[in-house]
Amino acid sequence: MRTSEGAFDCGDVPLQRGGTLRQARIVYKTYGTLSPARDNVIVYPTSYSAQHTDIEWLVNVEHCLDPSRYFIVIPNMFTNGLSTSPSNYAPGDRAAFPNVTTYDNVTQQGRLMNEVFGVERVKMVYGWSMGAQQAYHWAALFGASVERIVVNCGSAKTAPHNFVFLEGVRSCLQAARTEDEAKRAMGRIYAGWALSQTFYRGELWRGLGFTSLEDFLVRSWEAGFVRRDMHDLLAQLWTWQHGDISANDLYRGDLQMALAGIKARVLLMPSATDLYFQTDDNRGELPHLKHARLAEIPSIWGHRAGNPRDNPEDAAFVDRQVTALLES
Repeated sequence: MRTSEGAFDCGDVPLQRGGTLRQARIVYKTYGTLSPARDNVIVYPTSYSAQHTDIEWLVNVEHCLDPSRYFIVIPNMFTNGLSTSPSNYAPGDRAAFPNVTTYDNVTQQGRLMNEVFGVERVKMVYGWSMGAQQAYHWAALFGASVERIVVNCGSAKTAPHNFVFLEGVRSCLQAARTEDEAKRAMGRIYAGWALSQTFYRGELWRGLGFTSLEDFLVRSWEAGFVRRDMHDLLAQLWTWQHGDISANDLYRGDLQMALAGIKARVLLMPSATDLYFQTDDNRGELPHLKHARLAEIPSIWGHRAGNPRDNPEDAAFVDRQVTALLES
């Protein structure tokens, strides 16, 4: 598989909520070959705390994001530690990093695709979780330039209950005595929200190679967040909380107008047991979308059903649904 890594220098980016992101850049990785007609492009944005190495497992000839057929670009979100983030920001004050919205991310990703690859139209934007929020923004902001989107365990606007969950995480990060303690506590909070009650009742963590529940919490959840910078996590959390495809001059806060303005074919793919982005969020969006289908993942893996690296059954469901969309 042909791959390439690069960084797109965005310059000084005026931000939607005020301030400027100085000398901003997007770190990205590509997979496969861009066709001469530039008509085989899939954009695959990252999710909360993830970098491209965490999600590239799906880019595989055995999965729906097949690099032998498509040219796949993973742009790392601002604040994820690779693209411009508090941890690598030139001015040096991590706590003073400006607020970056999903809109800010997606408009610069659009520039990346156009200025680096000469791409003005994309075949699909595929996203899970915060990546799904970005996929929704691509469709709402770029109109007919986006042919298809997959909203995998995501929503057009962060729901109030989702916002409150994140408030708990933010308070935990800010209240702990040390950064290491904060991130380990965050991991334990996340563990209870990211997977379903049925997952824990059935002790499915045993099938993932963990010897006890405590082992699962420490080696999977604590370890996953300890590797990241706390200020990066806080900045990206703010972006998640304020996700809203209508929060811009184009739609002026009218969510129904923003949904109705989407021209792309939309696959809404929630998990039946997701505690963050519930199926009801997508059910409420569906009537306002022109060309959309809802396919609920029948899973007990909660939010993790949408990123089923270790879950072949859910991975097969995702592959079938996305392949059908790509062939439509």
